[in-house]
Amino acid sequence: MLAKNIYKNIYKLYDMNFGFLIFPGLEELDLVGPWEIISLWSKFAQGPEKCFMVAENPGPVICNKGMSVNPHFTFADCPQLDFLLVPGGEGTQREVENPSLIQFIAEQAEYCKAVLSVCTGTFILHRAGLLSNKQATTHWASLQKLRELGDVEVVEDRIVKDGNIWTSAGISAGIDLTLAFIEHMTDEKTAGKIQLGAEYYPSGKSYGMMHKTPQAPEYLRKRDWL
Repeated sequence: MLAKNIYKNIYKLYDMNFGFLIFPGLEELDLVGPWEIISLWSKFAQGPEKCFMVAENPGPVICNKGMSVNPHFTFADCPQLDFLLVPGGEGTQREVENPSLIQFIAEQAEYCKAVLSVCTGTFILHRAGLLSNKQATTHWASLQKLRELGDVEVVEDRIVKDGNIWTSAGISAGIDLTLAFIEHMTDEKTAGKIQLGAEYYPSGKSYGMMHKTPQAPEYLRKRDWL
């Protein structure tokens, strides 16, 4: 009976879809890191059946450093998502004022099982009404800006989960975010298989000991480094 229930739960998860929001000026690794991890989950460990990118309009989306990405769907034809990830980047400064994008997130989030953001994607989630009176984090250089919003409890950590809302620190933290999310949705062994598949084992070395600068977030200053 237990084996049947586990199989049933995996089947339900596999039948779901995972959407990645894309917009001009997004930070490339915010998107590509999580895309790689979630795609490996889907391919090798019965993760969400469909992974796709969603943009406001059809046609290529130019990221912050020039990478061009093609959406699978637009806001108008995107199906209801089970999971949504919002990257950060310089483009978020403009997109927080984009009513079409904010409405899309708010409407999708109403039925999503989880919404995740990387880096300054946090500010887009806030504008969509998803972070009021919740804990959250963002890129270290934007932590004070997040505090100034007034209704968010800022946590200087790499990953923060509050209910079904997940936020992460900057850029590379999106990889850690999605691995932690997979472990939460499945188990540690499944997350370990994906981690090994991606060979994601950071060296633990702090180059130039930059983690000691006053601007570095608390979780970096407290960590032991090589």
